[in-house]
Amino acid sequence: MRRMALIVQKYGGSSVADPEKILNVARRVADATRGGHRLVVVVSAMGKTTDGLIALAHRISPAPDAREMDMLLATGEQVTIAPLTGAQVGLLTDAAHTKARIKKIGCERARGALDAGEIVVVAGFQGVSGDGEITTLGRGGSDLTGVALAAALKADVCEIYTDVDGVYTADPNVVPDARKLKRISYDEMLEMASLGAKVLQSRSVEFAKKYGVSVHVRSTFKADPGTLVTREDSRMEEVVVTSVTHDRNQAKVSILRVPDRPGVAAQVFGAVADQDIVVDMIVQNISRDGFTDMSFTLPRADRARASAALEDIARRVGAEGVQHDDRVAKISIVGVGMRSHSGVAARMFSVLSKEGINIQMISTSEIAVSCVIDEKYAELAVRALHDAFELGRDR
Repeated sequence: MRRMALIVQKYGGSSVADPEKILNVARRVADATRGGHRLVVVVSAMGKTTDGLIALAHRISPAPDAREMDMLLATGEQVTIAPLTGAQVGLLTDAAHTKARIKKIGCERARGALDAGEIVVVAGFQGVSGDGEITTLGRGGSDLTGVALAAALKADVCEIYTDVDGVYTADPNVVPDARKLKRISYDEMLEMASLGAKVLQSRSVEFAKKYGVSVHVRSTFKADPGTLVTREDSRMEEVVVTSVTHDRNQAKVSILRVPDRPGVAAQVFGAVADQDIVVDMIVQNISRDGFTDMSFTLPRADRARASAALEDIARRVGAEGVQHDDRVAKISIVGVGMRSHSGVAARMFSVLSKEGINIQMISTSEIAVSCVIDEKYAELAVRALHDAFELGRDR
């Protein structure tokens, strides 16, 4: 007798953008249950609803209150679902509004519904704090809802349905011969997600790795298998570079002629952290005459708040001032094979040099190399690197 699988399916905004697409999802869910599977279904807001709500809020206030934004944005998913909100399914978070972190999931209600033979439908992207406030999990947070429920319920797999049919070696809209990957490790997917690939929210991959949740990225509109995000195996190390990613939603901030003394860096980045802003690359120049420059990258949407906080810090520590550049992009190569192959970074820099692309900042990890460049060269850089590392379909 075949074992009944417990599957968590998450459907993104493009999958439920209109009533016809919602009905298509309903048919897909019904087919899975007829196949003998037990299902938990997590859904996002319809289409661009969240973007519309954000724009609406900014028409009322240039800097909306974070708690009130969560109250507003959580309504998007509730239009798509009827059964359970994040609070009703027991998704408890901290109180960091607009980017809350999951603390606990009490799945008693979901388990009871599954035991009764029901399909559990849950609003993604949202939860509730310990003091009863509605919270949201950051952009792409429905992915995190799906993975977290899969972990809590010990599901066999979490299927992420979207408008792409898997994870590719590069953005197919930029690189026509980008190739779909059958399997990818958690570490590679985590690097890709944090470095600009928009297939999965990085926090959802982090959660999947921590709790060993197998994630299958699939297309809502095709029956084809997608990409399995799973534990690393020896075959993955044979490929030096798995993918090329790019992120145009970056900004660079520099604080100039900072006094080079203990504690100043802590004040600078403490001020940014107090704004709940995540900093990426950090570069500090060699000290000259007792002063140095500090530069870092961050999401472009957070740049104005970071600059405002740093202007005050610059005055307090005696720095010359603050500069910013919103016209940068981050280009990255990712692959677990980098651990055992030398010269990968040098090859990347050589490729960019041949294309006349200047590198402004560099960051490395065990399985990734990233460069900040002028935004206008982003697509050229991606195509050149994709070709240089022979990632195309015809390799």
